[in-house]
Amino acid sequence: MPAKRSRTEVITHSLIGRLLLASVWIVAGVALLFNRVEPAATGISEAEKEPSGRSLVGQVEIAAAPSPSPLGPGFAAARLWSGEDDWEPATAADPSSSYVYQLTTRYSGPAGCPRCALPAIIFRRSADGGATWEPDRFLRPSRRTQNDPMIEVATDGAIYAAWLETYRPGVMFSKSTDRGETWSRPVSFTRPAGRPRWNDRPVLAISDDGRHVYIAFNGSHSYVVASHDYGATWGRPVKTNKDRRYWFHSAGATAPDGTVYFGTFDFSQTYAGPAFAGVLRSVDGGRTWQYTRLDRSAVMADCDWAAGCYHGFLGGSIGLAVDDAGAVVVAYHVNDAPRAPQRLYSRRSADGLVWEPRQALSADSLEHNAFPAVAAGLGVGDFRVVWQGNTDGRTDAWNTWYRRSTDGGQTWSEPLRLSDTATTPAPYRSAAGFRFPYGDYLELAVDRDGVNHVIWGEGLSYFGPGGSWYTSGQ
Repeated sequence: MPAKRSRTEVITHSLIGRLLLASVWIVAGVALLFNRVEPAATGISEAEKEPSGRSLVGQVEIAAAPSPSPLGPGFAAARLWSGEDDWEPATAADPSSSYVYQLTTRYSGPAGCPRCALPAIIFRRSADGGATWEPDRFLRPSRRTQNDPMIEVATDGAIYAAWLETYRPGVMFSKSTDRGETWSRPVSFTRPAGRPRWNDRPVLAISDDGRHVYIAFNGSHSYVVASHDYGATWGRPVKTNKDRRYWFHSAGATAPDGTVYFGTFDFSQTYAGPAFAGVLRSVDGGRTWQYTRLDRSAVMADCDWAAGCYHGFLGGSIGLAVDDAGAVVVAYHVNDAPRAPQRLYSRRSADGLVWEPRQALSADSLEHNAFPAVAAGLGVGDFRVVWQGNTDGRTDAWNTWYRRSTDGGQTWSEPLRLSDTATTPAPYRSAAGFRFPYGDYLELAVDRDGVNHVIWGEGLSYFGPGGSWYTSGQ
């Protein structure tokens, strides 16, 4: 399966591939099998756990309170969530209060739930804008492995969450109206008697008031499912493509007039050939979808310099946000030559239909750029973007970067480094940066005061161990 894979899936494919090296034809057949639309992985075996899940408890410092960043004026120094093996985190800010929420995918540590599988989605909250945090808790205890958390908050303070539980039932949705104390019974969207029979990687978008909820996910094809009663009931998933490519969503947003958008990349089933950045747009509540192709990328670069990294990990992804006037800004990474590092670009549109030419966002001093997230700030024309990029020629020196536009994406502030690695040590950090992005996305939220809340993953390699790091500021 060619789009962004869970670590478990990559390990599973690697182990099976080694067992079948005796026959070139068998290996080729198995490779084709694993690129079909239905994955075989349904859990984590002991062998699959071996390369990951190493705790760093006692080896890293957990700062109890924020302090000023020496590198990013206006931001706090980056803080580590825990010493456990955490990756692919998410964050959201309550627009009606000072509460901030975080989710992470945890591969190690005391379960606190004897029957729960790892990895599991861990939830925590802060009542004071992210300065201090309450104890960790399971988002939803489960015997199935969990990945890919997403979280949003409506204007009434209700929290909406989506995540993945293996590939069947796959994408799950739940809601809390008491700041995460209790959660509604999870809803899944697979269809045993129809399509999709499995699914992967949810992306969540809600209207400001939370009435309209949309979840995009893939089952090789692109699907979007919608609720128009605050997540109480759901329609059937709508397939938005007519080809045989592998579709991957990485951002979504709803405009003030109800138009909903999802940013996408689509790949061949084997990563061969070009990939395409695009935007899905619906003006009828998700019943029908219009697709606009924004850019083309040649085959992505390899990353065999990081243990466990598979060809495809540095493939394109896209961030997207909509401001109060309905203008849309995207940030994505592509290359123009096969296997070359990818630069980060932005594009803007007043209506999601006509798009201005791309402009470079990544600095010339950065080589690989990946995993952008975009958020709208306060008012019209206020957009912020974060992403991860490595110093030119240093594949072991990655950092998290931030830029802001106050004119709708026409111009941007100078890149600001948020990962102040020299003052907050960890085994995978040096003064130049961290060894490798841990997971294939990060998140950015803007609170009611215009403060940015950023969370990302850092690790020794694709296999880890690593952790979820966060900062706030403006």
